[in-house]
Amino acid sequence: MDRAALTATEFASAVTAITSAFGDPTRRDIYLFAREHEQGVTAAEVAQRFELHANVARHHLDKLASGGYLEVAVARSEHGGAGRPSKHYRVTSDAMPLEVPVRHDDVLVTLLGRALELLGPETAQQMAEEVGIEYGRTMADSIGAGNDQPRSFRAALHSVADALSAHGFATRAEQRDGRLRLVSEHCPFGDAAVEHPVICAVDRGMVKGMLGALYGETSPATEASLPMGDARCVTAVPE
Repeated sequence: MDRAALTATEFASAVTAITSAFGDPTRRDIYLFAREHEQGVTAAEVAQRFELHANVARHHLDKLASGGYLEVAVARSEHGGAGRPSKHYRVTSDAMPLEVPVRHDDVLVTLLGRALELLGPETAQQMAEEVGIEYGRTMADSIGAGNDQPRSFRAALHSVADALSAHGFATRAEQRDGRLRLVSEHCPFGDAAVEHPVICAVDRGMVKGMLGALYGETSPATEASLPMGDARCVTAVPE
């Protein structure tokens, strides 16, 4: 039986869903790794296999599970013992075959970085941050920025962290030395951000745009980043 043709909206939604789940090369490799294990894989196994922080591995697995590509089962270790049961992620029975290579955004991100750098450092930073601000406002709208319920600064910051994590940043909000900040354990831009640090201004703009819509004007500042040689990205957000 022939399948009914997808409408433009349905097609766009399908592409968006697939890109969201598999646009990150590491996430696609994790999915293929899970396919090789009929009994499923744990976050610890994925972290060890791909040399990731456990939280980052869990983020990738949860992203695949939320998209319907993996299912979660709780099981105890085969070796017994009284330890806590662990989550096993295994491929769903109706999962897509992934015979066609998934589109990667690496080329586009690299192109963006090079194009921005042609403008000169100051102009490039300003333009990159403006792009991030606009996108951040759009992200804020999707999480209810337009409702009348007021948000505290802390609540808004946690909402921003959740939104960034949903976009592949694996971000958490934390307080250190009396200041709140956002810590991202993963960068979805990958090596392109290291080669073209101006891309980090897009991230900073996203934070500024979301907080501006959810709480009010703030002045986020990059304290640590992969291009600066750090293991994670840290954005300080003074209230």
